[in-house]
Amino acid sequence: MEVIVAKTAGFCFGVKRAVDKVYEQVEKGTEPICTYGPIIHNEEVVKDLERKGVSVINSVSELKALKEGTVVIRSHGVAKEIYDIIESKGLHLVDATCPFVLKIHNIVKKESASGSEIIIIGNDQHPEVEGIKGWCSGPVTVIESAAEAENFVQESGKRLCIVSQTTFNYNKFNKLVEILSKKGYDIIVLNTICNATEERQTEARAIAKRVDGMIVIGGRHSSNTQKLFEICKNECENTYYIQTLVDLDVHSLPSMGCVGITAGASTPNNIIEEVQKNVRNEF
Repeated sequence: MEVIVAKTAGFCFGVKRAVDKVYEQVEKGTEPICTYGPIIHNEEVVKDLERKGVSVINSVSELKALKEGTVVIRSHGVAKEIYDIIESKGLHLVDATCPFVLKIHNIVKKESASGSEIIIIGNDQHPEVEGIKGWCSGPVTVIESAAEAENFVQESGKRLCIVSQTTFNYNKFNKLVEILSKKGYDIIVLNTICNATEERQTEARAIAKRVDGMIVIGGRHSSNTQKLFEICKNECENTYYIQTLVDLDVHSLPSMGCVGITAGASTPNNIIEEVQKNVRNEF
């Protein structure tokens, strides 16, 4: 069996930076450490950090209850309110927000202040999008589907500023922007999908087109991994979404001559290598 592993699989710059920041705090070992939300969408990484004493808080009420320690802002970013609470309580802040996400925060903050209405192309329930909304001071709408784009009716009469969740499907983003642009509103479009996401999706699509089976590795809550799975599934019917090697049914692969492997931006290299080695050894 030939096994093709995507060169772009695994930690992206922003995720590696965030994880490294937490481990740096662990090594200091001077005070309690918590992350606001899981530092990244990968359960194996979060479990390892928990074993090292890093806790996860998931709400404003939990944050307000803290009396001391270090709070690490996760890679997805958070609303301005969270920064204000951390500062007011005198807690030590470590900001591990991905720089590409911080760029979006600055854009929507500036555009909102200048009177623009913000449209975020993305998943309204995703923590990155929730954080972006928290930097908007005026009207903001989240659009994820073609139906939502078609049904959108601007009521404010202001200029529309369109940004994207960094991990959104690149082709789908362009399609939704095209729908909105035909409505004749005054629009400024800022494609804020990070380059790593676009490159990863492009490579995954190319590999999936040429293989008999495709394995996509990543956390079940990882938005960018879900997008990779959708892209690969469109090109290769035999596409499998797994978190670790335990989830892989190797008995479904023997008849395949060529298998491709890619992974989301929150997937550690050791998990990718373990899956790759196992597939090679089994067949």
